[in-house]
Amino acid sequence: MRGGLTEAGPPRVRGIFQAAITAMTVLAALGLLASACATGGTGARDEGPARGTVPGATPAAVPTSTFDRVDAVALVKDDPAVSAEVKRGLKPCVGDEYPVDVSYGDLTGGSEDDIVVNVLTCSDVVGVGSYVYRRAGDGYTNVFKAEEPPVYAEMDRGVLVVSRQVYEKGDPVSSPSGENVITYRWVGGRFVKEYSWHNDYSVVGDDAPPPSAGG
Repeated sequence: MRGGLTEAGPPRVRGIFQAAITAMTVLAALGLLASACATGGTGARDEGPARGTVPGATPAAVPTSTFDRVDAVALVKDDPAVSAEVKRGLKPCVGDEYPVDVSYGDLTGGSEDDIVVNVLTCSDVVGVGSYVYRRAGDGYTNVFKAEEPPVYAEMDRGVLVVSRQVYEKGDPVSSPSGENVITYRWVGGRFVKEYSWHNDYSVVGDDAPPPSAGG
């Protein structure tokens, strides 16, 4: 058994010591409970009530971002900038579930959130088209597209990040050799390329290629 405070001294001393610890624990718990009750039951705030609030009342939660969900499939199919090939392949995979990933956020500094739509394949989940839509009047306008598969776009702290997987000869679809990544920033009413780099994926285990003859 590991040594500790409960192992020191005769049984009577250990019993007294454990009783003292139990009493201190109960007092500490009561103190925390009283503190929680004083802050509206949350137990998280320790700076007092916020300005403009009624003491004892729990302030209403304020959403960090608001957006209107859109029909991403209709948005892509109605977009003249999207290629006919991507539109033909945009079909439900199971039931009425379409292979699209949709993200909302601020990329262009507009009054409403921008929308990033990635169109994927059902079988291999490979990106065949990535698009960014910006609010314009009562609708949305396409301000970015990439249709060189495999491609995938996402938001990262106000920057558009576009990844393209790289396959070498013999690579299965599920195991690319690496990826090329390009970041874009909204400047002067359009996306401008900012940085680019390449990542090599490590190959381990059963996916590692066999050693060459004589190697």
